[in-house]
Amino acid sequence: MKFTPLGQRVLVKREEEAAKTASGIIIPDNAKEKPLMGIVKSVSKELTDEGKLKNDDRVVFAKYSGTEITLDGEQYLVLNIDDILGVLA
Repeated sequence: MKFTPLGQRVLVKREEEAAKTASGIIIPDNAKEKPLMGIVKSVSKELTDEGKLKNDDRVVFAKYSGTEITLDGEQYLVLNIDDILGVLA
């Protein structure tokens, strides 16, 4: 299924958090925090024209931002451009 955000929004796939620490301790799912980084999967036409973001950019976003949606069994976030704090190089 193809999803194209409208307005100044982007579709982001959260990066997976590590299941265990560097020392080998396994972290249970209920103790994990959701990561605040992700990969841009789709950008609205408005933002594409401005050249602000593009697909496959790694971004950092605000903790309580966005709307979670499920597409083809995968979890995504739809974020306003203002909720994106920066792009990782």
